[in-house]
Amino acid sequence: MFRAILTSRLQAAFTAARIELPESFTPNVVIASDTRYGDYQSNAAMVLAKQLKANPRALAQQIVDQLDVADLCEKTSIDGPGFLNFTLSADALAKRLSQIVLDDKAGVPVVEKPKTIVVDFSAPNIAKPMHVGHIRSTFIGDSLARVARFIGHKVITDNHVGDWGTQFGMIIHGWKTQLDHAALKKDAIHELVSMYKAVNAAAKADEAVMETCKSELVKLQQGNAQNLDIWKECVRLTLEQLEKVYRTLGITFDHYLGESFYNEALAPLVADMLEKGIATISDGATVVFSDGSVKPENDPFLIKEKDEWKAAPCIIRKGDGGFLYATTDLATIDYRVKEWKADEIWYVVGAPQQLHFRQVFATAQRRGVTTIMTHIAFGSILGPDGKMFKTRSGETVGLLEVIDEAIERARTAAEEKDQGLSDTEKDEIARIIGTGAVKYAELSQNRLTDYKFSWDKMLSLQGNTAPYLLNAYVRTRSIFRKLEGAVTLTDDLTITEPAERALALKLAQFAENTHDILDDHRPNLLANYLYELANTYHSFYEACPVLRAEGAVKNTRLTLCEATSRVLKTGLGLLGIQTTERM
Repeated sequence: MFRAILTSRLQAAFTAARIELPESFTPNVVIASDTRYGDYQSNAAMVLAKQLKANPRALAQQIVDQLDVADLCEKTSIDGPGFLNFTLSADALAKRLSQIVLDDKAGVPVVEKPKTIVVDFSAPNIAKPMHVGHIRSTFIGDSLARVARFIGHKVITDNHVGDWGTQFGMIIHGWKTQLDHAALKKDAIHELVSMYKAVNAAAKADEAVMETCKSELVKLQQGNAQNLDIWKECVRLTLEQLEKVYRTLGITFDHYLGESFYNEALAPLVADMLEKGIATISDGATVVFSDGSVKPENDPFLIKEKDEWKAAPCIIRKGDGGFLYATTDLATIDYRVKEWKADEIWYVVGAPQQLHFRQVFATAQRRGVTTIMTHIAFGSILGPDGKMFKTRSGETVGLLEVIDEAIERARTAAEEKDQGLSDTEKDEIARIIGTGAVKYAELSQNRLTDYKFSWDKMLSLQGNTAPYLLNAYVRTRSIFRKLEGAVTLTDDLTITEPAERALALKLAQFAENTHDILDDHRPNLLANYLYELANTYHSFYEACPVLRAEGAVKNTRLTLCEATSRVLKTGLGLLGIQTTERM
Protein backbone atom coordinates (compact mmCIF):
# COMPACT_ATOMS: atom_id res chain seq x y z
CA MET A 1 0.00 0.00 0.00
CA PHE A 2 1.49 3.35 -1.06
CA ARG A 3 0.25 5.13 2.06
CA ALA A 4 1.88 2.59 4.38
CA ILE A 5 5.16 2.70 2.45
CA LEU A 6 5.24 6.52 2.45
CA THR A 7 4.52 6.55 6.18
CA SER A 8 7.42 4.17 6.78
CA ARG A 9 9.76 6.22 4.58
CA LEU A 10 8.76 9.41 6.41
CA GLN A 11 9.52 7.77 9.74
CA ALA A 12 12.96 6.78 8.42
CA ALA A 13 13.55 10.34 7.17
CA PHE A 14 12.84 11.76 10.64
CA THR A 15 15.39 9.36 12.08
CA ALA A 16 17.98 10.17 9.39
CA ALA A 17 17.48 13.90 10.01
CA ARG A 18 18.08 13.26 13.73
CA ILE A 19 14.80 14.88 14.65
CA GLU A 20 13.66 13.86 18.13
CA LEU A 21 10.12 12.55 17.92
CA PRO A 22 7.65 12.54 20.80
CA GLU A 23 6.94 8.96 21.90
CA SER A 24 3.40 8.88 20.54
CA PHE A 25 4.16 10.62 17.23
CA THR A 26 3.54 8.82 13.93
CA PRO A 27 3.63 10.63 10.57
CA ASN A 28 0.18 10.90 9.05
CA VAL A 29 -0.11 10.29 5.29
CA VAL A 30 -3.46 10.68 3.54
CA ILE A 31 -4.82 10.71 0.00
CA ALA A 32 -4.44 14.27 -1.29
CA SER A 33 -7.64 16.29 -1.30
CA ASP A 34 -6.39 18.34 -4.26
CA THR A 35 -4.59 16.20 -6.88
CA ARG A 36 -3.06 19.31 -8.49
CA TYR A 37 -0.43 19.18 -5.75
CA GLY A 38 0.11 15.44 -5.56
CA ASP A 39 -1.42 12.02 -4.95
CA TYR A 40 -0.68 11.81 -1.22
CA GLN A 41 0.12 14.42 1.38
CA SER A 42 1.27 14.69 4.99
CA ASN A 43 0.99 17.42 7.60
CA ALA A 44 3.63 15.67 9.76
CA ALA A 45 6.11 18.56 9.56
CA MET A 46 3.46 21.07 10.64
CA VAL A 47 2.24 18.95 13.56
CA LEU A 48 5.77 18.21 14.76
CA ALA A 49 6.94 21.80 14.30
CA LYS A 50 4.17 22.99 16.60
CA GLN A 51 5.28 20.52 19.29
CA LEU A 52 8.98 21.38 18.86
CA LYS A 53 8.30 25.12 18.40
CA ALA A 54 10.17 25.04 15.10
CA ASN A 55 9.60 26.55 11.62
CA PRO A 56 7.34 24.05 9.79
CA ARG A 57 8.70 24.70 6.26
CA ALA A 58 12.30 24.48 7.46
CA LEU A 59 11.47 21.24 9.26
CA ALA A 60 9.71 19.95 6.14
CA GLN A 61 12.84 20.68 4.10
CA GLN A 62 14.97 18.74 6.59
CA ILE A 63 12.66 15.77 6.11
CA VAL A 64 12.61 15.99 2.30
CA ASP A 65 16.40 16.17 2.22
CA GLN A 66 16.54 12.77 3.94
CA LEU A 67 13.52 11.22 2.22
CA ASP A 68 14.17 8.16 0.07
CA VAL A 69 11.20 7.78 -2.29
CA ALA A 70 12.87 7.78 -5.71
CA ASP A 71 11.42 4.33 -6.44
CA LEU A 72 7.88 5.59 -5.76
CA CYS A 73 7.61 9.25 -6.61
CA GLU A 74 8.34 11.40 -9.62
CA LYS A 75 7.94 14.50 -7.48
CA THR A 76 7.99 15.50 -3.81
CA SER A 77 7.11 19.07 -2.89
CA ILE A 78 6.55 21.34 0.08
CA ASP A 79 3.46 23.51 -0.21
CA GLY A 80 1.66 26.08 1.91
CA PRO A 81 2.74 26.30 5.54
CA GLY A 82 4.59 22.96 5.33
CA PHE A 83 2.50 20.29 3.65
CA LEU A 84 4.52 17.44 2.17
CA ASN A 85 3.08 16.33 -1.17
CA PHE A 86 3.94 13.14 -3.06
CA THR A 87 3.27 12.50 -6.74
CA LEU A 88 3.65 8.84 -7.68
CA SER A 89 5.62 7.84 -10.75
CA ALA A 90 4.06 6.05 -13.72
CA ASP A 91 6.42 3.11 -13.12
CA ALA A 92 5.27 2.71 -9.50
CA LEU A 93 1.64 2.80 -10.59
CA ALA A 94 2.29 0.28 -13.36
CA LYS A 95 4.01 -2.10 -10.94
CA ARG A 96 1.09 -1.84 -8.51
CA LEU A 97 -1.37 -2.43 -11.35
CA SER A 98 0.38 -5.69 -12.24
CA GLN A 99 0.14 -6.81 -8.61
CA ILE A 100 -3.60 -6.15 -8.50
CA VAL A 101 -4.21 -8.23 -11.63
CA LEU A 102 -2.13 -11.17 -10.39
CA ASP A 103 -3.30 -11.21 -6.78
CA ASP A 104 -6.39 -13.17 -5.61
CA LYS A 105 -7.11 -10.37 -3.13
CA ALA A 106 -6.74 -7.61 -5.74
CA GLY A 107 -3.66 -6.26 -3.99
CA VAL A 108 -5.08 -6.10 -0.45
CA PRO A 109 -2.48 -7.28 2.11
CA VAL A 110 -3.42 -9.29 5.19
CA VAL A 111 -2.90 -7.92 8.70
CA GLU A 112 0.40 -8.66 10.41
CA LYS A 113 -1.24 -9.61 13.72
CA PRO A 114 -4.57 -11.36 13.10
CA LYS A 115 -7.15 -11.41 15.88
CA THR A 116 -10.06 -13.64 16.77
CA ILE A 117 -13.14 -11.46 16.33
CA VAL A 118 -16.69 -12.46 17.26
CA VAL A 119 -19.34 -10.54 15.30
CA ASP A 120 -22.82 -10.55 16.87
CA PHE A 121 -25.41 -9.36 14.35
CA SER A 122 -28.94 -9.77 12.95
CA ALA A 123 -30.42 -11.40 16.11
CA PRO A 124 -34.12 -11.76 15.20
CA ASN A 125 -36.67 -13.16 17.65
CA ILE A 126 -38.10 -16.65 17.57
CA ALA A 127 -41.77 -16.89 16.53
CA LYS A 128 -41.53 -13.49 14.80
CA PRO A 129 -40.69 -12.64 11.17
CA MET A 130 -37.61 -10.65 10.25
CA HIS A 131 -38.59 -7.09 9.38
CA VAL A 132 -37.09 -3.97 7.89
CA GLY A 133 -35.62 -3.11 11.28
CA HIS A 134 -33.22 -6.05 10.88
CA ILE A 135 -31.75 -4.68 7.64
CA ARG A 136 -29.08 -2.52 9.23
CA SER A 137 -27.75 -5.03 11.75
CA THR A 138 -27.83 -7.89 9.24
CA PHE A 139 -26.14 -6.12 6.32
CA ILE A 140 -23.62 -4.09 8.33
CA GLY A 141 -22.64 -7.09 10.45
CA ASP A 142 -22.26 -9.37 7.44
CA SER A 143 -20.11 -6.85 5.56
CA LEU A 144 -17.83 -6.17 8.53
CA ALA A 145 -17.37 -9.91 9.07
CA ARG A 146 -16.48 -10.36 5.39
CA VAL A 147 -13.93 -7.53 5.47
CA ALA A 148 -12.32 -8.69 8.71
CA ARG A 149 -12.01 -12.25 7.41
CA PHE A 150 -10.72 -11.01 4.04
CA ILE A 151 -7.81 -9.11 5.56
CA GLY A 152 -6.74 -12.07 7.67
CA HIS A 153 -8.60 -12.05 10.99
CA LYS A 154 -10.24 -15.19 12.37
CA VAL A 155 -13.93 -14.27 12.39
CA ILE A 156 -16.70 -16.08 14.26
CA THR A 157 -20.24 -14.96 13.37
CA ASP A 158 -22.92 -15.58 15.99
CA ASN A 159 -26.64 -14.98 15.49
CA HIS A 160 -27.75 -14.39 19.09
CA VAL A 161 -31.44 -15.07 18.44
CA GLY A 162 -34.10 -14.10 20.97
CA ASP A 163 -35.38 -17.57 21.85
CA TRP A 164 -36.33 -17.11 25.51
CA GLY A 165 -38.52 -14.75 27.48
CA THR A 166 -41.96 -13.89 28.76
CA GLN A 167 -43.61 -14.02 25.30
CA PHE A 168 -43.28 -17.81 25.26
CA GLY A 169 -45.87 -18.15 28.01
CA MET A 170 -48.41 -16.64 25.62
CA ILE A 171 -47.15 -18.61 22.63
CA ILE A 172 -47.38 -21.92 24.50
CA HIS A 173 -50.87 -21.12 25.79
CA GLY A 174 -51.93 -20.18 22.26
CA TRP A 175 -50.37 -23.36 20.85
CA LYS A 176 -52.43 -25.47 23.26
CA THR A 177 -55.72 -23.64 22.77
CA GLN A 178 -55.83 -21.80 19.43
CA LEU A 179 -53.34 -23.35 17.03
CA ASP A 180 -54.53 -23.78 13.41
CA HIS A 181 -52.39 -26.70 12.20
CA ALA A 182 -53.22 -26.11 8.53
CA ALA A 183 -52.19 -22.46 8.79
CA LEU A 184 -49.03 -23.46 10.66
CA LYS A 185 -48.08 -25.82 7.85
CA LYS A 186 -48.74 -23.16 5.21
CA ASP A 187 -46.87 -20.27 6.91
CA ALA A 188 -45.55 -21.11 10.36
CA ILE A 189 -44.35 -17.64 11.36
CA HIS A 190 -47.55 -15.94 10.25
CA GLU A 191 -49.61 -18.38 12.31
CA LEU A 192 -47.36 -18.00 15.38
CA VAL A 193 -47.60 -14.20 15.19
CA SER A 194 -51.40 -14.30 14.73
CA MET A 195 -51.71 -16.70 17.65
CA TYR A 196 -49.51 -14.53 19.88
CA LYS A 197 -51.49 -11.37 19.05
CA ALA A 198 -54.78 -13.10 19.85
CA VAL A 199 -53.52 -14.41 23.20
CA ASN A 200 -51.92 -11.09 24.08
CA ALA A 201 -55.21 -9.28 23.45
CA ALA A 202 -57.09 -11.85 25.52
CA ALA A 203 -54.56 -11.55 28.37
CA LYS A 204 -54.99 -7.77 28.47
CA ALA A 205 -58.74 -8.17 28.66
CA ASP A 206 -58.83 -11.07 31.15
CA GLU A 207 -56.50 -11.40 34.13
CA ALA A 208 -57.18 -15.14 34.29
CA VAL A 209 -55.68 -15.60 30.80
CA MET A 210 -52.63 -13.59 31.87
CA GLU A 211 -52.16 -15.84 34.90
CA THR A 212 -52.44 -18.92 32.71
CA CYS A 213 -49.75 -17.57 30.41
CA LYS A 214 -47.47 -16.87 33.36
CA SER A 215 -48.06 -20.40 34.58
CA GLU A 216 -47.11 -21.83 31.18
CA LEU A 217 -43.91 -19.75 31.25
CA VAL A 218 -42.97 -21.03 34.70
CA LYS A 219 -43.53 -24.62 33.55
CA LEU A 220 -41.28 -23.98 30.56
CA GLN A 221 -38.56 -22.53 32.78
CA GLN A 222 -38.85 -25.52 35.13
CA GLY A 223 -38.38 -27.97 32.25
CA ASN A 224 -41.93 -29.23 31.67
CA ALA A 225 -41.61 -31.78 28.84
CA GLN A 226 -44.70 -30.70 26.87
CA ASN A 227 -43.85 -27.00 27.05
CA LEU A 228 -40.24 -27.67 26.12
CA ASP A 229 -41.39 -29.63 23.06
CA ILE A 230 -43.65 -26.76 21.96
CA TRP A 231 -40.81 -24.27 22.48
CA LYS A 232 -38.36 -26.43 20.51
CA GLU A 233 -40.84 -26.71 17.64
CA CYS A 234 -41.30 -22.92 17.58
CA VAL A 235 -37.52 -22.52 17.42
CA ARG A 236 -37.20 -25.09 14.64
CA LEU A 237 -39.95 -23.56 12.52
CA THR A 238 -38.56 -20.04 12.93
CA LEU A 239 -35.01 -21.05 12.08
CA GLU A 240 -36.29 -22.74 8.92
CA GLN A 241 -37.79 -19.47 7.73
CA LEU A 242 -34.77 -17.46 8.85
CA GLU A 243 -32.50 -19.73 6.84
CA LYS A 244 -34.67 -19.11 3.79
CA VAL A 245 -34.18 -15.35 4.20
CA TYR A 246 -30.45 -15.69 4.81
CA ARG A 247 -30.03 -18.00 1.80
CA THR A 248 -31.71 -15.43 -0.42
CA LEU A 249 -29.35 -12.79 0.94
CA GLY A 250 -26.25 -14.99 0.72
CA ILE A 251 -25.56 -14.65 4.46
CA THR A 252 -24.28 -17.44 6.70
CA PHE A 253 -23.52 -17.77 10.40
CA ASP A 254 -21.06 -19.98 12.25
CA HIS A 255 -23.38 -20.24 15.26
CA TYR A 256 -26.99 -19.64 16.33
CA LEU A 257 -26.46 -19.51 20.09
CA GLY A 258 -29.62 -17.86 21.39
CA GLU A 259 -30.46 -16.55 24.85
CA SER A 260 -31.62 -19.99 26.02
CA PHE A 261 -28.14 -21.43 25.52
CA TYR A 262 -26.92 -19.48 28.56
CA ASN A 263 -29.77 -20.21 31.00
CA GLU A 264 -27.77 -22.55 33.22
CA ALA A 265 -24.95 -20.01 33.57
CA LEU A 266 -27.08 -17.14 34.88
CA ALA A 267 -27.62 -18.07 38.53
CA PRO A 268 -23.94 -18.99 39.12
CA LEU A 269 -22.87 -15.76 37.41
CA VAL A 270 -25.02 -13.64 39.74
CA ALA A 271 -23.84 -15.59 42.78
CA ASP A 272 -20.22 -15.03 41.78
CA MET A 273 -20.75 -11.30 41.33
CA LEU A 274 -22.39 -11.05 44.76
CA GLU A 275 -19.57 -13.00 46.36
CA LYS A 276 -16.93 -10.75 44.81
CA GLY A 277 -18.78 -7.56 45.73
CA ILE A 278 -19.30 -6.51 42.13
CA ALA A 279 -23.07 -6.71 42.58
CA THR A 280 -25.25 -5.94 45.57
CA ILE A 281 -28.86 -6.41 46.68
CA SER A 282 -31.01 -3.28 46.41
CA ASP A 283 -34.78 -3.31 47.04
CA GLY A 284 -34.76 -7.06 46.49
CA ALA A 285 -33.03 -6.86 43.10
CA THR A 286 -29.40 -7.69 42.34
CA VAL A 287 -27.71 -4.68 40.77
CA VAL A 288 -24.34 -3.19 39.84
CA PHE A 289 -23.74 0.37 41.06
CA SER A 290 -21.08 2.88 40.11
CA ASP A 291 -17.72 2.26 41.73
CA GLY A 292 -16.62 5.87 41.29
CA SER A 293 -13.64 4.91 39.14
CA VAL A 294 -14.46 7.32 36.29
CA LYS A 295 -15.79 10.84 36.00
CA PRO A 296 -19.58 11.08 36.39
CA GLU A 297 -20.06 12.22 32.78
CA ASN A 298 -18.31 9.02 31.62
CA ASP A 299 -19.94 6.69 34.14
CA PRO A 300 -22.66 4.42 32.67
CA PHE A 301 -24.08 3.79 36.14
CA LEU A 302 -24.96 7.44 36.77
CA ILE A 303 -27.57 9.72 35.25
CA LYS A 304 -27.86 13.48 35.59
CA GLU A 305 -31.15 14.93 36.80
CA LYS A 306 -31.52 18.63 37.61
CA ASP A 307 -27.77 19.19 37.93
CA GLU A 308 -27.43 16.20 40.25
CA TRP A 309 -25.87 12.82 39.47
CA LYS A 310 -28.08 9.93 40.52
CA ALA A 311 -27.60 6.17 40.50
CA ALA A 312 -28.61 4.29 37.33
CA PRO A 313 -27.58 0.73 38.24
CA CYS A 314 -27.38 -2.24 35.92
CA ILE A 315 -29.97 -4.80 37.06
CA ILE A 316 -28.86 -8.41 36.64
CA ARG A 317 -31.65 -10.12 38.61
CA LYS A 318 -35.11 -8.80 39.41
CA GLY A 319 -36.70 -9.00 42.81
CA ASP A 320 -38.84 -11.95 41.66
CA GLY A 321 -35.72 -13.87 40.68
CA GLY A 322 -36.00 -13.27 36.94
CA PHE A 323 -32.90 -12.54 34.90
CA LEU A 324 -32.51 -9.78 32.33
CA TYR A 325 -30.79 -9.14 29.00
CA ALA A 326 -27.74 -7.79 30.85
CA THR A 327 -27.34 -11.09 32.72
CA THR A 328 -27.52 -13.10 29.51
CA ASP A 329 -25.10 -10.75 27.76
CA LEU A 330 -22.56 -11.13 30.58
CA ALA A 331 -22.82 -14.92 30.37
CA THR A 332 -22.45 -14.67 26.59
CA ILE A 333 -19.25 -12.65 26.96
CA ASP A 334 -17.88 -15.28 29.36
CA TYR A 335 -18.55 -18.02 26.81
CA ARG A 336 -17.07 -16.13 23.87
CA VAL A 337 -13.92 -15.31 25.79
CA LYS A 338 -13.45 -18.77 27.33
CA GLU A 339 -14.55 -21.04 24.48
CA TRP A 340 -13.69 -18.97 21.41
CA LYS A 341 -10.73 -17.04 22.86
CA ALA A 342 -12.14 -13.81 21.45
CA ASP A 343 -9.73 -10.87 21.21
CA GLU A 344 -12.61 -8.59 20.20
CA ILE A 345 -16.41 -8.84 20.26
CA TRP A 346 -18.46 -6.61 17.98
CA TYR A 347 -22.16 -6.01 18.68
CA VAL A 348 -23.98 -4.64 15.63
CA VAL A 349 -27.07 -3.31 17.41
CA GLY A 350 -29.16 -0.14 17.12
CA ALA A 351 -28.13 3.13 18.77
CA PRO A 352 -30.97 3.05 21.39
CA GLN A 353 -29.10 0.20 23.14
CA GLN A 354 -26.04 2.36 23.80
CA LEU A 355 -26.54 2.65 27.59
CA HIS A 356 -27.22 -1.08 27.89
CA PHE A 357 -23.92 -1.99 26.26
CA ARG A 358 -21.96 0.64 28.16
CA GLN A 359 -23.19 -0.90 31.41
CA VAL A 360 -22.62 -4.49 30.26
CA PHE A 361 -19.09 -3.75 29.02
CA ALA A 362 -18.18 -1.87 32.21
CA THR A 363 -19.55 -4.70 34.35
CA ALA A 364 -17.65 -7.32 32.33
CA GLN A 365 -14.44 -5.34 32.76
CA ARG A 366 -14.95 -5.25 36.54
CA ARG A 367 -15.23 -9.03 36.35
CA GLY A 368 -11.78 -9.17 34.78
CA VAL A 369 -12.65 -9.36 31.07
CA THR A 370 -9.88 -7.76 28.98
CA THR A 371 -11.35 -8.58 25.57
CA ILE A 372 -12.15 -5.47 23.50
CA MET A 373 -15.94 -5.10 23.30
CA THR A 374 -17.44 -2.68 20.78
CA HIS A 375 -21.03 -1.57 20.25
CA ILE A 376 -21.37 -0.82 16.53
CA ALA A 377 -24.45 1.37 16.64
CA PHE A 378 -26.68 2.49 13.77
CA GLY A 379 -29.64 4.77 13.09
CA SER A 380 -33.10 4.06 11.67
CA ILE A 381 -34.58 3.42 8.24
CA LEU A 382 -37.31 5.92 7.42
CA GLY A 383 -40.11 5.84 4.90
CA PRO A 384 -40.35 8.39 2.04
CA ASP A 385 -42.30 10.66 4.41
CA GLY A 386 -39.38 10.82 6.84
CA LYS A 387 -41.20 8.74 9.49
CA MET A 388 -40.47 5.19 10.60
CA PHE A 389 -40.82 2.80 7.66
CA LYS A 390 -44.21 1.07 8.07
CA THR A 391 -46.93 -0.47 5.91
CA ARG A 392 -50.07 1.54 5.21
CA SER A 393 -51.81 -0.31 8.03
CA GLY A 394 -49.04 0.71 10.43
CA GLU A 395 -47.41 -2.72 10.58
CA THR A 396 -43.65 -3.23 10.45
CA VAL A 397 -42.52 -4.06 6.90
CA GLY A 398 -41.24 -7.64 6.58
CA LEU A 399 -37.66 -8.09 5.38
CA LEU A 400 -38.57 -10.92 3.02
CA GLU A 401 -41.29 -8.74 1.50
CA VAL A 402 -38.74 -5.96 0.90
CA ILE A 403 -36.33 -8.37 -0.81
CA ASP A 404 -39.08 -10.00 -2.89
CA GLU A 405 -40.34 -6.63 -4.10
CA ALA A 406 -36.83 -5.48 -4.98
CA ILE A 407 -36.30 -8.64 -7.04
CA GLU A 408 -39.70 -8.25 -8.71
CA ARG A 409 -38.99 -4.64 -9.66
CA ALA A 410 -35.57 -5.64 -11.04
CA ARG A 411 -37.26 -8.44 -13.04
CA THR A 412 -39.75 -5.97 -14.50
CA ALA A 413 -36.86 -3.73 -15.58
CA ALA A 414 -35.15 -6.73 -17.19
CA GLU A 415 -38.25 -7.43 -19.28
CA GLU A 416 -38.00 -3.93 -20.77
CA LYS A 417 -34.60 -4.75 -22.32
CA ASP A 418 -34.39 -7.33 -25.06
CA GLN A 419 -30.89 -8.81 -24.74
CA GLY A 420 -31.65 -12.35 -25.78
CA LEU A 421 -31.64 -13.61 -22.19
CA SER A 422 -33.65 -16.66 -21.14
CA ASP A 423 -36.24 -16.41 -18.37
CA THR A 424 -33.90 -18.33 -16.05
CA GLU A 425 -31.09 -15.86 -16.75
CA LYS A 426 -33.42 -12.91 -16.19
CA ASP A 427 -34.59 -14.39 -12.87
CA GLU A 428 -31.02 -14.84 -11.65
CA ILE A 429 -29.95 -11.35 -12.75
CA ALA A 430 -33.06 -9.88 -11.10
CA ARG A 431 -32.18 -11.68 -7.85
CA ILE A 432 -28.61 -10.33 -7.93
CA ILE A 433 -29.70 -6.77 -8.76
CA GLY A 434 -32.67 -6.75 -6.35
CA THR A 435 -30.82 -8.06 -3.30
CA GLY A 436 -27.73 -6.04 -4.19
CA ALA A 437 -29.78 -2.85 -4.48
CA VAL A 438 -31.27 -3.23 -0.99
CA LYS A 439 -27.89 -4.08 0.53
CA TYR A 440 -26.09 -1.23 -1.18
CA ALA A 441 -28.78 1.30 -0.25
CA GLU A 442 -28.00 0.41 3.37
CA LEU A 443 -24.24 0.02 3.21
CA SER A 444 -23.61 3.24 1.29
CA GLN A 445 -25.03 5.21 4.24
CA ASN A 446 -23.16 6.40 7.29
CA ARG A 447 -24.34 3.80 9.80
CA LEU A 448 -25.06 6.40 12.51
CA THR A 449 -27.47 8.49 10.42
CA ASP A 450 -31.10 7.80 9.59
CA TYR A 451 -31.96 7.47 5.91
CA LYS A 452 -35.05 7.34 3.71
CA PHE A 453 -35.92 4.10 1.96
CA SER A 454 -36.54 4.78 -1.76
CA TRP A 455 -37.27 2.08 -4.36
CA ASP A 456 -36.65 4.40 -7.32
CA LYS A 457 -33.28 5.58 -6.02
CA MET A 458 -31.91 2.18 -5.02
CA LEU A 459 -32.80 0.53 -8.35
CA SER A 460 -31.61 3.40 -10.56
CA LEU A 461 -28.87 2.80 -13.12
CA GLN A 462 -27.65 6.34 -12.40
CA GLY A 463 -25.96 7.63 -9.26
CA ASN A 464 -24.54 5.88 -6.23
CA THR A 465 -26.47 2.60 -6.50
CA ALA A 466 -25.79 -1.12 -6.82
CA PRO A 467 -27.20 -1.29 -10.39
CA TYR A 468 -24.79 1.47 -11.45
CA LEU A 469 -21.81 -0.41 -10.00
CA LEU A 470 -22.98 -3.74 -11.41
CA ASN A 471 -23.33 -2.08 -14.81
CA ALA A 472 -19.75 -0.79 -14.51
CA TYR A 473 -18.60 -4.35 -13.82
CA VAL A 474 -20.58 -5.66 -16.80
CA ARG A 475 -18.91 -3.03 -18.99
CA THR A 476 -15.44 -4.21 -17.91
CA ARG A 477 -16.34 -7.79 -18.85
CA SER A 478 -17.92 -6.84 -22.16
CA ILE A 479 -14.52 -5.58 -23.37
CA PHE A 480 -13.09 -9.09 -23.10
CA ARG A 481 -16.13 -10.72 -24.74
CA LYS A 482 -15.47 -8.60 -27.84
CA LEU A 483 -11.92 -9.87 -28.18
CA GLU A 484 -11.19 -12.83 -30.41
CA GLY A 485 -9.60 -15.74 -28.56
CA ALA A 486 -7.93 -15.81 -25.16
CA VAL A 487 -6.04 -12.76 -23.96
CA THR A 488 -2.71 -12.95 -22.17
CA LEU A 489 -1.85 -9.78 -20.31
CA THR A 490 1.81 -8.93 -19.78
CA ASP A 491 3.66 -6.55 -17.49
CA ASP A 492 4.58 -4.36 -20.47
CA LEU A 493 2.61 -1.37 -19.20
CA THR A 494 2.84 2.23 -20.31
CA ILE A 495 0.74 4.71 -18.35
CA THR A 496 0.80 8.03 -20.19
CA GLU A 497 -2.74 9.40 -20.51
CA PRO A 498 -4.28 11.34 -17.57
CA ALA A 499 -7.33 9.03 -17.57
CA GLU A 500 -5.09 5.96 -17.42
CA ARG A 501 -3.14 7.45 -14.54
CA ALA A 502 -6.26 8.46 -12.63
CA LEU A 503 -7.70 4.95 -12.90
CA ALA A 504 -4.42 3.25 -11.92
CA LEU A 505 -4.17 5.50 -8.85
CA LYS A 506 -7.77 4.84 -7.83
CA LEU A 507 -7.24 1.08 -8.18
CA ALA A 508 -4.12 1.26 -6.01
CA GLN A 509 -6.15 2.85 -3.22
CA PHE A 510 -8.47 -0.17 -2.87
CA ALA A 511 -6.07 -1.85 -0.45
CA GLU A 512 -5.91 1.21 1.79
CA ASN A 513 -9.66 1.70 1.72
CA THR A 514 -10.35 -1.93 2.66
CA HIS A 515 -8.19 -1.70 5.78
CA ASP A 516 -9.68 1.70 6.72
CA ILE A 517 -13.20 0.22 6.92
CA LEU A 518 -12.50 -1.46 10.26
CA ASP A 519 -11.04 1.67 11.90
CA ASP A 520 -14.53 2.81 12.81
CA HIS A 521 -16.55 -0.05 11.31
CA ARG A 522 -17.77 1.92 8.29
CA PRO A 523 -18.76 -0.14 5.23
CA ASN A 524 -19.91 3.09 3.57
CA LEU A 525 -16.22 3.93 2.98
CA LEU A 526 -15.99 0.91 0.69
CA ALA A 527 -19.30 1.69 -1.02
CA ASN A 528 -18.24 5.26 -1.71
CA TYR A 529 -14.82 4.10 -2.95
CA LEU A 530 -16.43 1.67 -5.41
CA TYR A 531 -18.71 4.44 -6.69
CA GLU A 532 -15.69 6.70 -7.25
CA LEU A 533 -13.89 3.82 -8.98
CA ALA A 534 -16.85 3.23 -11.30
CA ASN A 535 -16.93 6.95 -12.18
CA THR A 536 -13.17 6.95 -12.81
CA TYR A 537 -13.50 3.86 -15.00
CA HIS A 538 -16.31 5.41 -17.06
CA SER A 539 -14.14 8.52 -17.63
CA PHE A 540 -11.25 6.28 -18.71
CA TYR A 541 -13.58 4.26 -20.98
CA GLU A 542 -14.74 7.41 -22.76
CA ALA A 543 -11.26 8.95 -23.06
CA CYS A 544 -9.12 5.91 -23.91
CA PRO A 545 -10.18 3.51 -26.70
CA VAL A 546 -9.26 -0.02 -25.67
CA LEU A 547 -9.97 -2.35 -28.58
CA ARG A 548 -8.63 0.06 -31.22
CA ALA A 549 -5.35 0.55 -29.36
CA GLU A 550 -2.23 -1.45 -30.21
CA GLY A 551 0.87 -2.92 -28.57
CA ALA A 552 1.79 -1.82 -25.05
CA VAL A 553 -1.00 0.78 -25.02
CA LYS A 554 -3.65 -1.87 -25.68
CA ASN A 555 -2.10 -4.20 -23.12
CA THR A 556 -2.08 -1.39 -20.54
CA ARG A 557 -5.71 -0.50 -21.13
CA LEU A 558 -6.83 -4.13 -21.05
CA THR A 559 -4.90 -4.52 -17.79
CA LEU A 560 -6.70 -1.47 -16.39
CA CYS A 561 -10.04 -3.04 -17.41
CA GLU A 562 -9.11 -6.38 -15.83
CA ALA A 563 -7.92 -4.72 -12.61
CA THR A 564 -11.11 -2.65 -12.42
CA SER A 565 -13.15 -5.79 -12.93
CA ARG A 566 -11.30 -7.58 -10.13
CA VAL A 567 -11.59 -4.70 -7.68
CA LEU A 568 -15.29 -4.12 -8.39
CA LYS A 569 -16.10 -7.81 -7.98
CA THR A 570 -13.98 -8.14 -4.84
CA GLY A 571 -15.28 -4.92 -3.30
CA LEU A 572 -18.93 -5.69 -4.02
CA GLY A 573 -18.34 -9.17 -2.60
CA LEU A 574 -17.13 -7.61 0.65
CA LEU A 575 -20.47 -5.78 0.78
CA GLY A 576 -22.21 -9.13 0.28
CA ILE A 577 -23.24 -8.26 -3.29
CA GLN A 578 -22.84 -10.74 -6.15
CA THR A 579 -21.90 -9.62 -9.65
CA THR A 580 -23.39 -10.62 -12.99
CA GLU A 581 -21.67 -10.81 -16.37
CA ARG A 582 -24.70 -9.36 -18.18
CA MET A 583 -27.55 -6.98 -17.37
